[in-house]
Amino acid sequence: MTGNKIKQLRHALTEADAVIIGAGAGLSTSAGFTYTGERFHKYFFDFEEKYGFHDMYSGGFYPYDTLEEHWAYWSRYIYINRYMNAPKNTYENILEMIKDKDYFVLTTNVDHCFQKAGFDHKRLFYTQGDYGLFQCSEACRKETFDNKEIIQEMLRDQGFDIRSDGTLEFPDQGNIKMTISPSLLPVCPHCGKMFTMNLRSDDTFVEDHGWNKAAMRYDLFLQRHKGLKTVFLELGVGYNTPVIIKYPFWQMTVQNLQAVYVCINAGNAGCPKEIEHQSICIDEDIDSVFYKINQVQK
Repeated sequence: MTGNKIKQLRHALTEADAVIIGAGAGLSTSAGFTYTGERFHKYFFDFEEKYGFHDMYSGGFYPYDTLEEHWAYWSRYIYINRYMNAPKNTYENILEMIKDKDYFVLTTNVDHCFQKAGFDHKRLFYTQGDYGLFQCSEACRKETFDNKEIIQEMLRDQGFDIRSDGTLEFPDQGNIKMTISPSLLPVCPHCGKMFTMNLRSDDTFVEDHGWNKAAMRYDLFLQRHKGLKTVFLELGVGYNTPVIIKYPFWQMTVQNLQAVYVCINAGNAGCPKEIEHQSICIDEDIDSVFYKINQVQK
């Protein structure tokens, strides 16, 4: 059954006038961006030993005694999940399938994997923010700040080496610090309050000029392709924020008889009865699906 659905998907992508990708956390998980296990142990071994948590999320919410320790943890978290490449070529395989199509990407992910894989940055809309941006914790300005340089400084201050390929090395685990120097604490240049990540978690989230331009480009893309053969390609989207991708994709499929809704999500692939005849739902790992598609194409 899965083999037939993969053939249907390949045909739909070939015939499409436009492809709109809606990507959630399950896509990056499929690409190897896991927050537990080996990746966690490798880069947070000292925090795990000291505090007893066993995943990156738990460490991100831990109430550290000092800001210096908080930012030591978060600098590692940001770097490996934003500036290092995904362990698998999942994103590259997706791009290989749609690179010659008129495409756009809407994603709730904040790890920038699409751009790192070669997707056109003008065809990307990161609705929930970006690990690579800081903003004022008080949102005193509608402004964000690139953080790569300061994050790298924090890592070097802890004893990490950054290799030419962007990976992290720690020559001597015994000399890795769990704090950063006070002089590296990131503060807003306008009001002096502490920086925070540009991630949507409350009403202080900053939608800056870049965010608004991306939102406008997405809206124009939808208008330009209304009524055309469009594939709504939903990848790894759950039900945490279904109003951003899942529900709008269903609605736009209902409104366009030439549209095809595709849902690829291991353990959670489905669609409403109203669009079953226009849908391809594949209950399988995303990386595996696109590997198979590209193998057939070759």
